[in-house]
Amino acid sequence: MWFVFALMSAIFAALTSIFAKIGIEGINSNLATAIRTIVVLFMAWGMVFFTGTQNQIGNIGQRSWIFLILSGMATGFSWLFYYKALRIGEASKVVPVDKFSVVITLIMAFVILKEAVTLKTILGGVFITIGTFIMIL
Repeated sequence: MWFVFALMSAIFAALTSIFAKIGIEGINSNLATAIRTIVVLFMAWGMVFFTGTQNQIGNIGQRSWIFLILSGMATGFSWLFYYKALRIGEASKVVPVDKFSVVITLIMAFVILKEAVTLKTILGGVFITIGTFIMIL
């Protein structure tokens, strides 16, 4: 089931890029990011209340709070830089560079999370890197 959710994520991420490129025409990228963030905020909290999980907020430990806040900050910076890049660059070049985050995540997962390094993940990372450079050159 994880694959279905991951595939849906990829489809909606693609739509995000296309819709954003069209939507930010003539608009400051920071303002566009703020508008997008408000929409995401309402959607996320809507799902929390729709699924009835709001009562679990008290069960979140300090370590989780810290890392969720750091993750949110990283997301915010990512979106600000992404929208700025998308505003001034071509989507067909900005998106592959943004998706290079897959390779950076693999490296961080090996170093920080101590996940297993396999030939498959190394080859996948190399191919993504090659593909990224082919797309932007």
